[in-house]
Amino acid sequence: MQNRYENGGITWIDLESPTREEVQRVASEFSIEPLIAEELVQPSSKPRAERRRSYLYLVLHFPAVRHSHKSKEQEVDFVIGKTFLVTTHYDLIDPLHKFSKLFEVNSLLEKGAGSQHAGFLFFFMLKKLYQAVEHEIEHMARAQQVIEDHIFAGHEVQMVEEISNNARGLLNLRQTIEPHRDILHSLEEEGGAFFGGEFVQYLRSLSNEYFRVHNHIMRSTESLHELRETNNSLLSTKQNETMRVLTIMALLTFPLSLMVAIFDINVVDNPFNYVPHGFAIIVGSVFVVGILMLLMFKHKKWL
Repeated sequence: MQNRYENGGITWIDLESPTREEVQRVASEFSIEPLIAEELVQPSSKPRAERRRSYLYLVLHFPAVRHSHKSKEQEVDFVIGKTFLVTTHYDLIDPLHKFSKLFEVNSLLEKGAGSQHAGFLFFFMLKKLYQAVEHEIEHMARAQQVIEDHIFAGHEVQMVEEISNNARGLLNLRQTIEPHRDILHSLEEEGGAFFGGEFVQYLRSLSNEYFRVHNHIMRSTESLHELRETNNSLLSTKQNETMRVLTIMALLTFPLSLMVAIFDINVVDNPFNYVPHGFAIIVGSVFVVGILMLLMFKHKKWL
């Protein structure tokens, strides 16, 4: 599927799961090399940044814990020329869809200072994509708050799986965007040479945006680690309490069971074999001994 947007002399072509014919038409219009055009047809396994004669080519992957319609990682390929931008992706990416509405109403490029070129369009687009990543992190943070509430409500066992799911989501976020660091660093050099030195400040701003998002992920990861430690401590305390109660019950019942077993031995010397109300005496004796043992446990502060 191909969407075409034009504004202020800048053309944006957005391709979603494009066919080879669609890519070839776009490549022919904007003089995109065949090797790069071939890369746009199918997903790439690694991010990359290259400078060509008349455009820049970038591949970036973005995490999508909640908004992905196919996978937890979404790829966007960027071909950035002076007057055009081509984006290719293989899944519906909500931030790009929302960005197209802003671009149509001419509310973006007006913010760029100096001469206008497609680099500004790429700048605002990438900021929007990083904002979407922050929304994913905020979703994780809200989930952590729910986990914390349930932990202190006594649901430690149920929260073990929730903590693991949250940790997996944060790990996916971090692993997906960490390669952006090197790509953006390379882009500062290549983009500055391609668009001019005045544009470098915008590219550095993108690097700052990345580090802000990355630090947000790390803070959420540290918070989750503290929650995990708290949950494990509470679980351990509850298990120790359960084991303590079971141990006391075993300590209480064993001598009483032994006492009953001794009285139950059918021998001539057993004083309760022929004593009237022998059963009641045995039960009463066991009951009294049990009470005395409970009082001793309480005095020793074992209970």
